[in-house]
Amino acid sequence: MDEQHDQTVGAGSPILHLRCPRDVDPELYRLLLGLVADVTPVVQALPPSAAVADACGSIRFFDRDPAELARMIRARALALYGLPVTIGVGPNWTVAAMASREPERGGVRAVGSSPQAVAAFLHPRPVGELHGIGRAQERTLTTYGIHTIGLLASLPEETVRRVLGGRAGQLLQDRARGIDRRKVVPAELPYSVGAQRRFPTDTLAPELVRSALLSLAVELGERLRSRRQAAKAVTMTVIFADRTQLHRSRQLPGGPSAHTDDLRDITYEMYRALGLQRARVRAVAVRCEQLMDGATVAEQLSLDAAREHRLRAEQAVGALNTRFGSGTVGPAASYPRAG
Repeated sequence: MDEQHDQTVGAGSPILHLRCPRDVDPELYRLLLGLVADVTPVVQALPPSAAVADACGSIRFFDRDPAELARMIRARALALYGLPVTIGVGPNWTVAAMASREPERGGVRAVGSSPQAVAAFLHPRPVGELHGIGRAQERTLTTYGIHTIGLLASLPEETVRRVLGGRAGQLLQDRARGIDRRKVVPAELPYSVGAQRRFPTDTLAPELVRSALLSLAVELGERLRSRRQAAKAVTMTVIFADRTQLHRSRQLPGGPSAHTDDLRDITYEMYRALGLQRARVRAVAVRCEQLMDGATVAEQLSLDAAREHRLRAEQAVGALNTRFGSGTVGPAASYPRAG
């Protein structure tokens, strides 16, 4: 590669390309999009069974490299939905998409961002495996003896333009050289949103679990209201000291809501219904699902004066947190530490 190509290959954000089974249920697919959006908001749906995400902003937030983020997403998809997702990680869309077709053990394959790593991954492969190539283009190239991606990358540009056509030939040769300038464009708001709290040590104390559930309700309510969405259902996951998990899901009894009160009440009730006595809890997670446009949700009048006061306080708290940062103001009981 020349100097210009060396500089371009490593440029850009780390990209995650996700593949579900082709026959994935559309509902599960939308839930997966919401799960990925919990890790990075820059997610583009590629229906019916794939998605691509830009992980640049999430690396520092989660203090994990792109491959670790991919493994975290895959583990959550398996734990919450039993969905075996394969994920490719690369410096651009083309490399990540090709890596997701051949995952390593654990369902994730990561390709480094250096020109050498990209070339080592791409160049030995059959030209027909190049992301975006058509069958007619593959036949034309192999007719001329161009059987590998590396050969296509090394050809003079004028030769490629004559064989494949100007614009199409340039595009494929750029991809063969590891160059793909496409950006990930978020397609729609996620269909679910979730968060979790892990305790510093496994706990038997129900008050600590309730405090964590309250803090989750506060966080998720804020996120829903900021997106002008409302949830129809809530799923709670309890992770125990032996790593076993319990999942419970319920529809919100009063209809779709983004209010902290409603999210808190339903998670408290789900946890109480588990009837746990001496179980050591390691972590709890809550996911708001079946999200819908908040503007379409009719706000019912309440005869409960205390609730009306709390809803007004919720608006004031939201305004303060928007101005000074999430978590600046909140219920005192939600602050005992569960990281």
